[in-house]
Amino acid sequence: MKALVTGATGFIGNALCKHLSAHGHQVMRAVRRDATLSGDILFSQIDGATDWAEALTGCDAVVHLAARVHVMDDTAQDPLALYQATNTDATLNLARQAAQTGVKRFVYVSSIKVNGEGRDTPYRETDAAAPEGAYAISKWEAEQGLQRIAADTGLEVVILRPPLVYGPGVKANFQQLLRMVERGWPLPLGAIRNRRSFLYLGNFVDAIRLCIEHPAAAGQTFLLDDGQAVSTPELIRALSHAMGRPARLLAVPVKVLELAGTLLGKRAAVARLTGSLYVDSSAIRTRLGWTPPNTLQQGLAATVADWQTRARPDS
Repeated sequence: MKALVTGATGFIGNALCKHLSAHGHQVMRAVRRDATLSGDILFSQIDGATDWAEALTGCDAVVHLAARVHVMDDTAQDPLALYQATNTDATLNLARQAAQTGVKRFVYVSSIKVNGEGRDTPYRETDAAAPEGAYAISKWEAEQGLQRIAADTGLEVVILRPPLVYGPGVKANFQQLLRMVERGWPLPLGAIRNRRSFLYLGNFVDAIRLCIEHPAAAGQTFLLDDGQAVSTPELIRALSHAMGRPARLLAVPVKVLELAGTLLGKRAAVARLTGSLYVDSSAIRTRLGWTPPNTLQQGLAATVADWQTRARPDS
């Protein structure tokens, strides 16, 4: 199968292209820089007016990863418009051209934030969408537009809503957590009793490949995870174990953490550490027969091994 992958040089895209190629698929990489491989197509901008004709020629499937990612404390005057330009308008423009070109399947990587920011029960595909914030709204609007395009053209749309994705090369908050655990910092998180889902990069790209290949994936929306929700302290203990270091957890009451977060202007960050956000991923397992090839513990071990061997910032 010939597949076009957007966002191909990113954390997920790079791993996906290698995974698809290893399974015999021909990969076309849509990139905005570093067009170094055969089949790379360089785009200066991806928006609602991008011409995808060259990239889509002869393609059987599209995996759309390119997006304006969630920005904490966004200071843009109109953040929703910026997110919509990339995450909504650009997505629907690509899908329309894919349908016109004869592409059969369109796999869209959305976000669990379309379901919401977390709750004490697991999210399922059948739940009503409850996006909060510009990023999640733009993703939800793209999903709705894709459903309309699918109904009008017959394009086989598959929507995936992952939680936090981690793995070798992970950055942002997960990288910061790795750094703190490695340095043995005492963390005041021992009293937290939440549940959170995570998705290992190797599991994610395997699920994406299956959604390209499997006939029953057409028209479906799937929530994904490693199959095991853990608390924040359990995650830290697992990372500490993989590093061969003791977990230094202090049992500070959650109410105290929440108060500190409010006073320091870090309420959202504290909420992510203390709150629950987990998914029921049984639908993709039942309908497509998918089983994550890696457990959470295996994924964390691989992530830690990469973190300990590659060059990383001192700060």
